[in-house]
Order: sequence, then structure tokens, then C-alpha cells
Amino acid sequence: MSVIFKPEGYRNLLGSEENTEKAIKLVKDMFQTNLAAQLSLLRVTAPMVVLQGTGLNDDLSGVERPVSFPIKDMGERKAEVVHSLAKWKRLKLAQLGVEPGRGLYTDMNALRPDEELDNIHSIYVDHWDWERVITREERTLEFLKKIVRRIYEAVKVTENLLYVEFPQIVPILPEEIYFVHAEELARMWPELTSKEREDRIVKERGAVFIIGIGAVLSDGKPHDGRAADYDDWSTENSDGFRGLNGDLLVWNPVLGHAFEISSMGIRVDEQAMALQLAERGQEWKSELMFHRMLLAGELPCTIGGGIGQSRLCMLLLRKAHIGEIQCSIWPDEMRSECEAAGIHLV
Repeated sequence: MSVIFKPEGYRNLLGSEENTEKAIKLVKDMFQTNLAAQLSLLRVTAPMVVLQGTGLNDDLSGVERPVSFPIKDMGERKAEVVHSLAKWKRLKLAQLGVEPGRGLYTDMNALRPDEELDNIHSIYVDHWDWERVITREERTLEFLKKIVRRIYEAVKVTENLLYVEFPQIVPILPEEIYFVHAEELARMWPELTSKEREDRIVKERGAVFIIGIGAVLSDGKPHDGRAADYDDWSTENSDGFRGLNGDLLVWNPVLGHAFEISSMGIRVDEQAMALQLAERGQEWKSELMFHRMLLAGELPCTIGGGIGQSRLCMLLLRKAHIGEIQCSIWPDEMRSECEAAGIHLV
């Protein structure tokens, strides 16, 4: 179990659990409406499980184990609880025949049993997973930034509407989001870890999108892990660095740290996926169903990502622990520590 951070003098600004539940619903309703309007997205129903061996489940950073089980009525064929829906969404867009400029979003519920449980990590994960069809000409850094700004605008609109209903929660997000490449951060502060760099730049700027998550930097390490078969972290962009993806982080005043609310990016095309699979020594994946389809040019070019539902609520409602937002499983010691610090886990 990770060390739990207990903010000094922490108090629940919403008072009762009833008010918290009302505010959670308000945030979720408002944000998904704003997101769909900003990106022209249709809500669809998504799976909680996918069949093993299809390549549809996501590897995230490449080391997390999925929850799996045999299906009695399908000859004991194994299914896996999803980690996220990055690849499933792209396949769904192909099946629906969605044109460039439009896309889909869904409520993604996942289990990640390998998470180290702390203030912001739970074994239960809930995202707004979204994906939008783009043209090949839109596979650029400039287009990525345009989409990031629209998502950030949806977050800001939600924060402002929340303030109308709950005036004790004063808006804190800056007007503009700042863009920086992970390689630039590595050169600025080579003595710091990647998380320390995040804290430094996000505390200074308030809201930051870090580009190029997954590619090896000049210090010999990636800024953070990213699987080889969904985000494009290898293509050279117009700034002269590698990557058409990134993480959206804002400063969390309750925790006093940078706080990731979204991981997203332009997805791999045929060339990028072949290159990234080779770089990771995972060429064998090219024989899986999803990967065969992509390499054959049967899937559309897309941009997409996940936005943490509990994470966003935690940020906007000024909560100290993600367990104040969602029901999950926590160690007894953690529950005791939180209660002693005035942090009520639902």
C-alpha cells in the first residue's frame, strides 16, 4: 500500500455526503454534455469485457495484468475485463462508418488490480473514453493542440457552472493551457524525476499538456509508459520532437501536486504501429485481429483518449481522496487513516 497523503486542515467543502453525491452527478452530467458538444461525439454503449487474444484490450504501460475468466458457454474461451477502450473505440468507428470530424464517447468501467492504492489510484477505474475520426492530413501536432484546447474548455465550463450551484467551490483553473514536450522538460530539469518535472511545470503554469509520452527521451528513459499499439509517440512532429500524444495535467491545490485528468493522442497509423511494435520487441502482436486490420488499412485514422470521471470530480469538488467520489475496495489501514484525517471514504 502506498503512503496516504493527508492534507493539513482538510475539510469537505460540500459538508454532507448528500451534497457530494449531488455535486458528482452535476459534474458528470455537465461535463459529458460539454465534451460531446466540443468534439461532435455520439454516446455509445461499451463492453466491460473483451475476448482474450483479439488484441482489443489495452496494455496501458505494458505491464498491468487484466482480470480474466473462462466462459462456460463458449467452450471455456477466456475473456478479460477491459483496461481501457482505446482500440475497441477505433473498431467501433469503422463498424459505424463514421466520417472525419465526428466521433463517439462512452462510460468506460474497468478493473486494474495491479494499481498501487493511494489518494488518486483505485482498482476501479471510470473514464469518459472518447474517439474521433480524423483525416490523414490532421495527424499533426497543431491538430492535437486544437483538440486539447476544446477538452480543456469543456473542463473550464463545467468548473464555472459548478460554481453557480456551489459557490463555496471557487474556480481556480487558468484561462489557457500550456503545451510543453517531455523532452523539453528533461532538458530543463535533468536532475529531477519525471513526476518532479510535472510538479514543477504544472505548479508554475496551472494547466499543462505534456507531449510525447512513451518515447525514450535524451536521458534514456520515457517520461512515462505508454503501450505501442494505440497512441502515436514515435512520429516526428512540427516542433522537431517525437510524439503526437500526451497527458493533460492541472495543479491540485488540495494535494499540492500535478494532477493528471486525461491521457490522449492521435492514434498510430500503419507505419507508426509497425515502428513502435518493433521498438518494444512486440512484432508478434501484428498477428492479432485488431493489429491485422490496422496494418491492412481497414481502420480509420483517429484521435482519442480517456478522461477520468472520478479524477475530474475529485479535482473540481476539492476532495483529498478518490474514495470520496467512488465506491471501491480499500485496505482497512487506509480507511482508518482517512477517517482520522477527516476524509470519509464512501
